[in-house]
Amino acid sequence: MTYTVQIKVMPHKELLDPQGKAVMGGLENLGLTGVEDVRVGKHITLQINADSPEKAKEMAEEASRKLLSNSVMEYFEVSVN
Repeated sequence: MTYTVQIKVMPHKELLDPQGKAVMGGLENLGLTGVEDVRVGKHITLQINADSPEKAKEMAEEASRKLLSNSVMEYFEVSVN
């Protein structure tokens, strides 16, 4: 069966997010006030052929650990739909 897997990759909260700071500056330049913080990450969708949703999630977590995220600077969350 084919499962759609969503992966969210975000910078660790303790680390500075230069992209987020750049977006924050852009929002302020546009006059959009009230935004207190911006974090920029990645959203990845995989179509995985697996025997079960658990196996699809396992495969996506392995891909995230080995390729899609940098564990020093980022964390990831996986959900199967």
